[in-house]
Amino acid sequence: MTNSTLPRLLRHLLQPAWRVRRLFDAAAMARIGEAVARSETGHGGEIRFVVEAALDFLPLLRGVTARERSVQVFSDLRVWDTADNNGVLIYLLLADHDVEIVADRGVSARVGAAAWEAICREMETHFRRGEFEAGALTGIARVDALLRQVYPAAGGGANELPDVPAVLG
Repeated sequence: MTNSTLPRLLRHLLQPAWRVRRLFDAAAMARIGEAVARSETGHGGEIRFVVEAALDFLPLLRGVTARERSVQVFSDLRVWDTADNNGVLIYLLLADHDVEIVADRGVSARVGAAAWEAICREMETHFRRGEFEAGALTGIARVDALLRQVYPAAGGGANELPDVPAVLG
């Protein structure tokens, strides 16, 4: 274990799971889900919003990064399993104060990594100020704008992924 590993380990081990519900209460989660649902009426993409308080002990010891975890969550929640390969995961790992966006190959072929990174940084700015709901809604709005450009609404496509935000851990 390196010196930089110990603070991260402590942040994760001391991050209570209930903190997610304190930062994102039921009303905020409902508004986030509504924003996702509303967004998906204007484009042919699919958005999932996921919050995780902290990583488990073994992934921490293995040095799993927020990016690696977001890719795993993308797979576990089957965000990749859409007919047009148009799923986008917005993942927040509270203990690391890190936002990651993972897009399926159909979206990635049309939207570069720099655009996703800019959205993540904007969300993290809100979160640093304690504006958790606003940060989430901003991220969804920015992803929505990109998806409207690359997957314009074709009219009444199937909703392939749940709109309700997921809380892990």
